[in-house]
Amino acid sequence: MPILTISRQHGSPGKEIGLEIAKDMGYEYIAHKRMVQDLKEGGNDWQKLVMEFGEHDPNMWERYDWGFEAFTAIVHSLILKYALKDNVVIMGRGANFLLENVPYALRVRFEAPLERRIKYIMDREDIDEQTAKWFIQKMDKESGGYVKTVFKKSWDDPRSYDLVINTAAQSKDLIIKVIKDAIAEKDRYNTEENRKIMKLWSVAADIRAGILTNAKIHSPTLQVEPVGETIVLRGLTHSPKEHNAIEAEAKRLAGDIPVKCLLFYR
Repeated sequence: MPILTISRQHGSPGKEIGLEIAKDMGYEYIAHKRMVQDLKEGGNDWQKLVMEFGEHDPNMWERYDWGFEAFTAIVHSLILKYALKDNVVIMGRGANFLLENVPYALRVRFEAPLERRIKYIMDREDIDEQTAKWFIQKMDKESGGYVKTVFKKSWDDPRSYDLVINTAAQSKDLIIKVIKDAIAEKDRYNTEENRKIMKLWSVAADIRAGILTNAKIHSPTLQVEPVGETIVLRGLTHSPKEHNAIEAEAKRLAGDIPVKCLLFYR
């Protein structure tokens, strides 16, 4: 079955809708709490990165920090592993941008007028209007900043989604039906060939995460992507020794998948 990714303005009930769809369709529901738990199980180094960086608007220093680059590489690797399972609902973390070239991924965006979102948060959290408004604006700003920094795109650009749904304009039942119908339509793209391509992207993400979290290697410009059936590495390196270390680690992580290194010396 296809993958469902959900992006939402804070205070629009995307979480509740995502949970209900997951329950109805037998999908696994993946959200922030689950991702953090899985990342922490990656070891002490990963735990440190999880504690230091979250889904917030990175400040000027973080945007150029090795740790933040490594953190996002780990998150992307994890999201692609979830996506390989099919039958998953993935909430947030820019999963729609990461999976934009996956034909069987349905990318949904939930929005609602600010007044409705304020009331929703007031009722859910039992807080006053001013606090609810502050919370929504803060969370929206941080999510938008995270996407802008990591993906160089606008969080709220409708062109980045298959469906943009105003939750105040339709009933929850109708919204769920529309999404389920769209999932069924996407299922025809869930082919063996497309799953094979998805696997290559997942391995490429594993390689990038493995290299960026390796303290013995420093390659902040590293890009890794499949080209045909080969995984290609591009970027800058400092010496033949570092080039050899990157290539060896990439081949180890790739297993029997061919690897090509197009690395240039600074």
